[in-house]
Amino acid sequence: MKKKWKDSQQSASTRKSLMENLLGLLRVRVKRGVNLAIRDVRSSDPYVVIKMNNQKLKTRVIKKDVNPEWNEDLTLSVLNPNEPVKLTVYDHDTFTKDDKMGDAEFDILPFIEALKMNLTGLPNGTVIKRIQQSRNNCLADESCITYSNSKVVQDMILRLQNVECGELEIQLQWIDLPGSKGL
Repeated sequence: MKKKWKDSQQSASTRKSLMENLLGLLRVRVKRGVNLAIRDVRSSDPYVVIKMNNQKLKTRVIKKDVNPEWNEDLTLSVLNPNEPVKLTVYDHDTFTKDDKMGDAEFDILPFIEALKMNLTGLPNGTVIKRIQQSRNNCLADESCITYSNSKVVQDMILRLQNVECGELEIQLQWIDLPGSKGL
């Protein structure tokens, strides 16, 4: 009985220390893939894996579609805003190892900096910051951080690397958590 109580105390203190270091939650809406690579005979069965620190989340598989629409929200706990988010697209295979269909990486620091401005009451659609595509990022086009429906959001089109073609459209949103360290 003592061991069980001690284990529950340790897990409670682990949760408390996690909450003390947690800045908040990053909701990544994986909208869609565009012109993804063909990995099966005529198409692919793509899904997306998102990694940050030791967290790993994935979307559902969309069968036989190189222009899939997921519109799926994946939520990451943010402890360190300097840590990049890594995305990998895979082709689901039933009998063999899933084929890689490209990857991308993005920084959340510009988004976090915009959130720290504590903007409220701006007109819907106001652009807070623009991030230009460059050799140092995976952006396929300019990415805008905007004030939309009383929230700060960032839309991105990411060009997949290590593959012949393909882009991924995503959107970032922030979720403040009561009891977390916060921004």
